[in-house]
Amino acid sequence: MTETGANATIVDMTSNGSWAGDPQNASTDGEFIRDATYIEDRITADVPAGTTVNQDDGTVHWPVEAGRYRLMVARACPWAHRSVITRRLLGLEDAISLGLAGPTHDVRSWTFDLDPDGRDPATGLQRLQEAYFNRFPDYPRGITVPAVVEVASKKVVTNDYPSIVRDFQTEWTQLHREGAPDLYPAEHRAEIDEVATRVYNEVNNGVYRCGFAASQEAYEDAYAHFWDAMDWLEERLSTRRYLVGEHITFADIFLFVTLVRHDAVYYSHFKTSRNKISEMPALWGYLRELFQLPGFGDTTDFREIKEHYFIVHKEVNPTGIVPQGPDLAGLATPHGREALGGQPFAPGVTPPGPLPAGEEIKNPEPFQIRLFS
Repeated sequence: MTETGANATIVDMTSNGSWAGDPQNASTDGEFIRDATYIEDRITADVPAGTTVNQDDGTVHWPVEAGRYRLMVARACPWAHRSVITRRLLGLEDAISLGLAGPTHDVRSWTFDLDPDGRDPATGLQRLQEAYFNRFPDYPRGITVPAVVEVASKKVVTNDYPSIVRDFQTEWTQLHREGAPDLYPAEHRAEIDEVATRVYNEVNNGVYRCGFAASQEAYEDAYAHFWDAMDWLEERLSTRRYLVGEHITFADIFLFVTLVRHDAVYYSHFKTSRNKISEMPALWGYLRELFQLPGFGDTTDFREIKEHYFIVHKEVNPTGIVPQGPDLAGLATPHGREALGGQPFAPGVTPPGPLPAGEEIKNPEPFQIRLFS
């Protein structure tokens, strides 16, 4: 997603090939409050192919159809990273293709500047905002990733990131690969939702509340909540291998995307600098285990992550200088989490296969090449 606070500015400037102005993400008057209003349409298994069904709440349900949609993401974005990991673990690569926006952008938001001719090869879109405006010409909110776009019409279907990943698991079942995991098992859903809610409020969004605060008081309040939650997670993961149950669930995916960005970005950029993850034994072992699994570490591009935060967030880093460090090679070292019992996947579940051609990260670190080649 693009970090769109209540006071964020998104401007439609139609000139191509020129910088239209810096995005405005941070608060200007105290606490950062995220604009959490999204296009809440869903893709569901009960809708007949070739149709859509209007809902009483004003949303639309679309059919699950292989090849109809494209998942638009950016490697830099943690919210998009959730959907990339989920899609890969479930084996949906042949069912819904992947569009990759570059890490830097102006006020018009995500652009496909890494693709040939600066256009997404499946849709021809230059900027993701075109898909939003194709459906909603006066769309007033942030142009966010992840977003699902209908390829033929080049129109956005949904950018509601919680339902995108949940529906990949519960609605796209007929298109899952053989041996796909259940990331949202019915017997654990209440606990997954409870844990994920706290992780979202105090960790995933908590780092932004620290980094985009506009007053010392707002920053210190966000910082305290963030580290209260991190201490709770450290204690919880000291006695259990995963956040909920004996195997990886959505709760782990949602936490991973923030943990893996913390030492490289949030520690300095967002001033969450009490500890590095590498200084917290349980969280550090947990992060290393997840990172070393296909779907997690092989979808993490640290260069794009750092370029996005340190270049795009001019309110936080006005020089735009991207740090060379830190050294992240420790992510490839033994994690020792086996001693806690459990295993990443349930019996009968297999890890995902190799990344599809063209979906490899563009800037692998040497330790990632060793891990995943």
